[in-house]
Amino acid sequence: QVQFVESGGGLVQPGGSLRLSCASSDRTFSHYAMGWFRQAPGDERDFVATISQDAGIKYYAEAVKGRFAISRDNAKNTVYLQMNDLKREDTAIYYCAGTTVATTRASSYNYWGQGTQVTVSS
Repeated sequence: QVQFVESGGGLVQPGGSLRLSCASSDRTFSHYAMGWFRQAPGDERDFVATISQDAGIKYYAEAVKGRFAISRDNAKNTVYLQMNDLKREDTAIYYCAGTTVATTRASSYNYWGQGTQVTVSS
């Protein structure tokens, strides 16, 4: 069973930045396309960003384009989400997930982390 562990969440003021990390102990990490999703209270789980195995393909949700950047380091079995110019509406639990082909569809992801809370508030 592949496991992912997110970290880096917290409380930040509007306009601030955070970098989320998602680490795996699985040696097959480089075989997975990785995605970030988020879920606010009462809302569905929404796509944020995805990256292919070799980082050659990246997709972003319109709401985060130009502010968020996804990257990965296969040598460290880790995927990152750099979040800049954070807004109150970015407040959510952020999840990383693994799949075979980079996609925006949550239902296509097989393995999920437990999530990390991001709160944007003054």
